[in-house]
Amino acid sequence: MIQSQRTLQEYRCTLPPSEVLARAKQFFSQRNSLYASFLDTEGPSHVTFRGQGGEELVIAATVQDGVTRVTGSTYLFDMQISRFFTTLPSLAGGDALLPALPART
Repeated sequence: MIQSQRTLQEYRCTLPPSEVLARAKQFFSQRNSLYASFLDTEGPSHVTFRGQGGEELVIAATVQDGVTRVTGSTYLFDMQISRFFTTLPSLAGGDALLPALPART
């Protein structure tokens, strides 16, 4: 996976955005490991966390075409965002992950 695909990840799920953000706050605030993060700011469609060395992690959720589109952005916490996405209910009968971006040449 190229770096741009790790730093910006997207997922589609069946939960309303408010529930996705509530789950993100619980998931990322309860991780006591090398990659612990702490709630920094929040708004109606996003939450941000700060972690090791001030690293920022952002989760945003909006409804688009009747589906909740969840975006995760970070440089260091890409694995944790991927793990968070696996805790969300995916769309029935379809791949919840958005297609990969074409590789740059």
